[in-house]
Amino acid sequence: MNREKFREMYDLLMEQLDVSRELSDDEILGVIDELILTQARELFLSLKEKVELRQELFCSVRKLDVLQELIDDESVTEIMVNGPDHIFVERGGKLTRWNKVFTSEEKLEDVIQQIVGRCNRVVNESMPIVDARLENGARVNAVVYPVALNGPILTIRRFPDDPITMEKLIAFGSITEECAQFLKKLVQARYSIVIGGGTGSGKTTFLGAVTEYIPKDERLITIEDNAELKIRGIDNLVCLEAKMANMAGTVSVTIRDLIRSALRMRPDRIIVGEVRGGEAVDMLQSLNTGHDGSLSTLHANSSQDMLSRIETMTLMGIDLPLEAIRRQIASGVDILVHLGRMRDKSRKLLEITEVCGFENGEIQTRPLYRWEEGKGLVKTGELLHCEKMKRAGIRL
Repeated sequence: MNREKFREMYDLLMEQLDVSRELSDDEILGVIDELILTQARELFLSLKEKVELRQELFCSVRKLDVLQELIDDESVTEIMVNGPDHIFVERGGKLTRWNKVFTSEEKLEDVIQQIVGRCNRVVNESMPIVDARLENGARVNAVVYPVALNGPILTIRRFPDDPITMEKLIAFGSITEECAQFLKKLVQARYSIVIGGGTGSGKTTFLGAVTEYIPKDERLITIEDNAELKIRGIDNLVCLEAKMANMAGTVSVTIRDLIRSALRMRPDRIIVGEVRGGEAVDMLQSLNTGHDGSLSTLHANSSQDMLSRIETMTLMGIDLPLEAIRRQIASGVDILVHLGRMRDKSRKLLEITEVCGFENGEIQTRPLYRWEEGKGLVKTGELLHCEKMKRAGIRL
């Protein structure tokens, strides 16, 4: 069925629905069935086409319109909507254009409002950019007019329904068994680890896999812009999510606010889903006040770039001499893990670097594992600071 005819069917359906009250799914489907039955002679639809039309009309009213089919498809990892007429889908690392479109720009805007409304967030002309999430944990970013010039922009990144474990990452070739065992010892010995990489390098997935190594009897607090981590097996778990201000007058609750609050909750470890700005100050303070073993992620192009990013973000939050900031980083961060996305779209652990201390005005580092072309992940050095290993009774 072409777009114009579907739009006519959709308009007829909306005229017949009693929107003055909350309708059940069965009531909506009943109206749709009656509508298709009365229009069947004119449309000349096969049984298969009637079933597809029924589903599309229902999704356009109750769910996420044409996107619902993609949301339900486990093989889809990313959905990119560039206005109502251009939808792109990523499957297995490959990007293709989808053959379906929204009936109108207004319908796409309705879907965006539906998504952000469920997260108690707002997007409009005065606040044209918003981050949110779907019920299945998928990450959502929406940009609307006047920032978006070719129609509302919607990007959805879907995470696997079953969290990816370290065993799966080993099977995928993203990390070696030896390196995974080394990371396990680091986590259990409470080394503070920062995971970095570019967009789509698998930082959140890797962070979730690493948390499997945290002892089950610890108290863990997660702090995220949008709750994405799926941590299993830890009973004493607190999940905190940042909140934007809205038109009703409620104030925002930032990552910085949540880190400060978390420090009063007697955490054994704090996990910050992603450090993006001034909250790096509070993260460093938590790392330097007895909260060893904490984990976080950030965007960076290399292990060395991770240190520069932490410095820059700390300066965004507090005016301190660079040397003082570098001393804080050197004493608080123990290990840097750098991830990358290869040309074949696979994701790999590219480097593990130890932060060894502060000397001659610079943070001293030591590469422990590094990805080498043709060789894979190669051990390049021994852990210099083994004090935490010894305290935990762990042998390297």
